[in-house]
Amino acid sequence: ISHTWFLSIIQNEFRTGKIDLDSTMSLLEKLQISFDFTHVKHVFKKTVDKRKAHTINIEDFRAIYRTIVHRPEFHELFRAYSPNCKILADTELIEFLRKEQYETEACETTALEIILKYEPIEEVRKRRQMSFEGFIRYMSSEDCSIFKNDHRTIYQDMNHPLCDYFISSSHNTYLISDQLIGPSHLWGYTSALLKGCRCLEIDCWDGSNNEPVVYHGHTLTSKIPFRSVIQVIDKYAFVASDYPVVLSLENHCSPKQQEVMADYLESILGDKLLTSTIGDTVVTQLPSPEALKFKILVKNKKVGTTEEGMLRRDLDSHGETGEISEFENMSDEDETNEKAPLYPKSDSSKRKSEHRPSHPPRKKAKIKKIKIAIALSDLVIYTKSEKFVSFEHSLANQKCYENNSIGEIRARKFVTHSAKEFVSHTSRFITRIYPKGTRTNSSNYNPQEFWNVGCQMVALNFQTPGVQMELQNGKFLDNGGCGYILKPEFLRNHSSTFTPHNVGRYGKPMSLSIRVISGHQLPPSNLSKTNKADPLVQIEIYGVPEDQAKKKSSVIKSNALSPRWDETLSFTVQVPELALIRFCVEDEISLVTNEFLGQYTLPLLSLSKG
Repeated sequence: ISHTWFLSIIQNEFRTGKIDLDSTMSLLEKLQISFDFTHVKHVFKKTVDKRKAHTINIEDFRAIYRTIVHRPEFHELFRAYSPNCKILADTELIEFLRKEQYETEACETTALEIILKYEPIEEVRKRRQMSFEGFIRYMSSEDCSIFKNDHRTIYQDMNHPLCDYFISSSHNTYLISDQLIGPSHLWGYTSALLKGCRCLEIDCWDGSNNEPVVYHGHTLTSKIPFRSVIQVIDKYAFVASDYPVVLSLENHCSPKQQEVMADYLESILGDKLLTSTIGDTVVTQLPSPEALKFKILVKNKKVGTTEEGMLRRDLDSHGETGEISEFENMSDEDETNEKAPLYPKSDSSKRKSEHRPSHPPRKKAKIKKIKIAIALSDLVIYTKSEKFVSFEHSLANQKCYENNSIGEIRARKFVTHSAKEFVSHTSRFITRIYPKGTRTNSSNYNPQEFWNVGCQMVALNFQTPGVQMELQNGKFLDNGGCGYILKPEFLRNHSSTFTPHNVGRYGKPMSLSIRVISGHQLPPSNLSKTNKADPLVQIEIYGVPEDQAKKKSSVIKSNALSPRWDETLSFTVQVPELALIRFCVEDEISLVTNEFLGQYTLPLLSLSKG
């Protein structure tokens, strides 16, 4: 029956006897098979080279189709459940779903849905059965993805306070290349928002004609108008997610241009902009992502309290400014010198001081005064930027709507020396981590070490590919890709004693066993002219230090089309709630170097069995 169906679809194309490579491609598309152009081209070329022509006949096409589509590992599975090796009845499909895919709830309805969705042969479909062709299409579909289906939608409780979530966050969002001379571009904001990012950074400076501009101050990066940035955010804020967007302003503008910023925020964002508290004027707890749906929040320094700002709401504060005093403690590589200057000479004092202990002698502390336009200050409601002094200081003085930004170097010291206090701090206050200023090439740090202590906004350079962004993208695939992920209970609980280095009673050991079966149509090596690669699979676990692990499969020689491993790699994971798993496929070039072919990262608890 499969043969008749196959011929009925393809014979029309062979009216003239033979077809070329392009027609082969369109025919495969017509058969609704996902294929890789380079692999088909390679198999096609091997077929025609034998006879010095550029076209193939109907039998050749069938052979190519089988090479690309009829994977032996699928055949073995199919034969194990199909008594006649031609057809699966619905009952046999149910048995397969229960035994192999661990779908304990699988029933006749489940089987029928799959048959109707994937069986291409009409008469088989009508008999409520599945052919091998249908089985292949089902096995290659999203329904058989390793990522749990129900994690593709929002399934977590979105009614906790904002500080109870990991929030997808970007650093210097306007840059699309390096940090010193590269372009600033609106695309930085568009692409971050389309990836589900919920916290964007905007560096604002005075521009000409009273128009604030966005760029990396004191460098040669190009400038874009603040107005245009807000227009782009207005357009794309809620395309990928309904949950709130936080605009982290790094503000270097004069009070006069800060007023212009406030005007643009209000006039362009309109009702999307959060300009007052929800419910109570007195803020005792942060609102939830659910309560702030479709809202844009301004994160900036603020004069006084949210309550005072609310009392001023109906008064015209045009032209008014307020002042904030802060300690300039020399040891903090803080927001102000987060930006690497173009001429590091003048900055040498700061560079040296990074290695001093975190409590500088107080005589170093100068007080600096910062002027803020009341109009902008009053737009800050639940995300007031507060300079970080110490964990003790925050515990005694900080309000729930005040948050801190801590540079990666200082934050890393805290993870090492005062992890318990750090976890206690992030259970109460939103904490943002940002890359050190010396990362002028826009490289990233490993975000995992800061997620491990509950930091909500671990800001990365979204424009820079690599393992760090792969971990970021993998983590935030969870919960429907909405950019908010509920932290584990031990990172939300104010009295938690959890630390990543000593998980103690918070460990929930889980044994994980992964069978690496096969690969299919892997990208061929850049160094290979014959479409070959020597692939191996490396499985990596990222999580608390004790869970970090890497294991490799063996190398399969000269096969990028259909390498077969059939090996099992096993791990024990102490804190599965924080763990990510990364599958990385590499091509062994020599005994010392491998070339990256592809990867997929996802949260350990989003792994689907089967």
